[in-house]
Amino acid sequence: MTSHIASVFLPEAPPVMILDQLAHADRYRNLSPGIAAAFDYLRTFRADETAPGRYELDGDRLIANVARYQTRLPEQAIWESHRKYIDVQFVAAGIERVGYVPLEQAPAVTQAYLPERDIIIYAPGEDSILFRQGQFAIFFPEDIHAPNLAAGTPAEVCKVVMKVAVG
Repeated sequence: MTSHIASVFLPEAPPVMILDQLAHADRYRNLSPGIAAAFDYLRTFRADETAPGRYELDGDRLIANVARYQTRLPEQAIWESHRKYIDVQFVAAGIERVGYVPLEQAPAVTQAYLPERDIIIYAPGEDSILFRQGQFAIFFPEDIHAPNLAAGTPAEVCKVVMKVAVG
């Protein structure tokens, strides 16, 4: 973890997942310059003007992944965490559930770290949060998450996942 993120928190209390409205993003800008830049992009993002795809905004230090998809059923969930990136996920349209468990309560690892994909895969967890249009979540490396889950019946979602380099 970089010092500019750690300096915001007490050493004995690592950052934890944050869920809030984009309108409140200024509260979190001081977490890191990369997170502040991610919020700047999200504030100008227009779903109807942006094609799905990967957009490198600052080389591999800040990436916007724009996706439109059908949410999936809980049994199709992929529980994951990352080491090199913080995810700032923003629901531009629709609603979904996101599974969540802190790393210290991690279920069993089913796929060891794959550095080329920056991912560790876990056995399914149980808890989830409702993630509505206009909300963002920040998932730190200490946060295991399972995105893209249906909030009831599978439905269409437009989401931007900002990948903010940790180091």
